[in-house]
Amino acid sequence: MILTGPEIHAQVKSGHIDIEPFDAALLSPNSYDFHLGDSIGWYTEEVLDCARENPFEHHTIPADGIVLFPDKIYLAATRERIGSDHFVPIMRARSSTARLGVFTHVTADLIDIGSHGLLTLQLHAVQPVRIYPGMLIGQVTFWRVQGDVVLYDGKYQAADRAMPSQSYRDFEGRS
Repeated sequence: MILTGPEIHAQVKSGHIDIEPFDAALLSPNSYDFHLGDSIGWYTEEVLDCARENPFEHHTIPADGIVLFPDKIYLAATRERIGSDHFVPIMRARSSTARLGVFTHVTADLIDIGSHGLLTLQLHAVQPVRIYPGMLIGQVTFWRVQGDVVLYDGKYQAADRAMPSQSYRDFEGRS
């Protein structure tokens, strides 16, 4: 079951939802809007390898913005630190962002219960589009869980910037 905006607010106040910084004006009927942070990154190789660590560069988004080009994946972090040990956050693009052809999460919109940190956005544009640091780019919803809760303790926990893929770690110890 999805939480309403007023319930998200109540759960932030109780400490069951972590949004830092929090601004009640960013609550919607059933979500919370979040900002793009000030850094972005991309892989420097044309062919990426799931079994190897891929070279990745971090950059600061200038105040006058940066243009996203098609056929490239960009990783950027949210300004807000978001997480919960009680609810499952799911992130989505704001409709205003999506209407410009910007995908904010490509395929990975689920944030595991127990994960806390800056969210890594997997940005993809269907045509060139300029984005800006601090712009409202997405929204997060929170869902009640059923069953025993096992908190996330994985390789992306406590992210403090956009995290490139660590899929290569899934291959460690294989012959």
